[in-house]
Amino acid sequence: MPETLEQSAGRFDTVLIANRGEIAVRIQRACRELGLKTVAICSEADRQAPYGKTADSFLCIGPSTAAKSYLNQDAILLAARLAGAGAIHPGYGFLSENAAFADAVEKAGLVFIGPTASSIAIMGDKISAKRAMMAAGVPCVPGPDTALPDDPATIERIALEIGYPVIIKAAGGGGGRGMRVVPKADVLHEAIALTREEARKAFGSRSLYMEKFLEHPRHIEIQVICDDHGNAVWLGHRDCSMQRRHQKVVEEAPAPGIAPDIIQPVGLACVQACLQIGYRGVGTFEFLYEDGAFYFIEMNTRLQVEHPVTEMTSGVDIVQAQIRAAQGHVLDLIQGDVTCEGHSFECRINAEDPESFLPSAGVVTHLALPAGPGIRVDTHIHAGYKVSPYYDSLIAKLIVHAPTRAEAMARMREALAGTEVEGISTNIPFLRALFEDGAFAQGETDIHYLEQWLKLRRAA
Repeated sequence: MPETLEQSAGRFDTVLIANRGEIAVRIQRACRELGLKTVAICSEADRQAPYGKTADSFLCIGPSTAAKSYLNQDAILLAARLAGAGAIHPGYGFLSENAAFADAVEKAGLVFIGPTASSIAIMGDKISAKRAMMAAGVPCVPGPDTALPDDPATIERIALEIGYPVIIKAAGGGGGRGMRVVPKADVLHEAIALTREEARKAFGSRSLYMEKFLEHPRHIEIQVICDDHGNAVWLGHRDCSMQRRHQKVVEEAPAPGIAPDIIQPVGLACVQACLQIGYRGVGTFEFLYEDGAFYFIEMNTRLQVEHPVTEMTSGVDIVQAQIRAAQGHVLDLIQGDVTCEGHSFECRINAEDPESFLPSAGVVTHLALPAGPGIRVDTHIHAGYKVSPYYDSLIAKLIVHAPTRAEAMARMREALAGTEVEGISTNIPFLRALFEDGAFAQGETDIHYLEQWLKLRRAA
């Protein structure tokens, strides 16, 4: 007889962490606190990673390039089998939203710490995700829930019905790639052709869709947690509008200036959407917010880089909740238990030039990190650590929490002032300057503000 959810609860005691860097450290800590053993993996470039020393097993799975190591599904599954792991946690990035990998993990008799492959597939395709959200009553950006056809005349008609400006997006896209803003009709077909080719190269599919381009929106997120027993909650909201080239730089919770009666129906709709598709684990609904209205853009079916700001305000350990959901446990929260207190900011500290933003590899010769009430640092680096040129430039996350937004901003200024990284370039000077900006301090920013702010700084 197949095991029931109750029988399968706690069905693994060892977790392979299929990731690297600060998120590998974060997951390892959550596993240890839950009494679980961990298996760390690495590429040749990460052999000296500090989290390898604190794992129960540490296996090198391939060369430095991600394609031959952290994206090598066969190598990861083999490592899990050799180390006796019963589950795989993908972290974020790499294979975390790969439906085929989630399916392969389950077929290998292991537990994928995340949603099912079918949920990833539904929400990973932006068109099917939009269709599912519309069915659940989640507000969406104006535009059809179907892929763009090849017929030029039909495309022109769709654009006119939506109204310019429009934005063209790859159906399988993400990470800020595969999208173009089209301000007027005479550049529509060129934008379509360029985006189709970019989508083909980046995501293996030429499928595109079109939506209304909102000119001054904010980027708002809603965090959800679901179990396999039909329970789901949302843990408040985040503002991730401070972006450069569609990449988040600073995140905060809660989003400033949004009244509870406006956000609550949206949060409940997100929960309903999760229940309709049988979602399990943690996930994030991303919205554009303009003139008091929310518009769904995508769902991230994984742990988010910015999850700490929600942990700080909600008091919920999101990584532990994710692992417990994968074990089959009943969610130990109901919506009435969720209370969000105070304000939190997260700064992404990257190994990059603070002016050109070009990556900076090398050895960290000196490291000083801030400490004190309401300050948290998630990192994997130390003095003597060699920052590799092969991966994302994120080396640390600096998180603060305080009773009010103004106090949290002041705390972040002090925390940034007390953060020292030498031997490589970092974006710390840029972050310090940003937290002195008046408009940001007042919460008067949208997703385009940071790019405009940078242009003015360069021109000065």
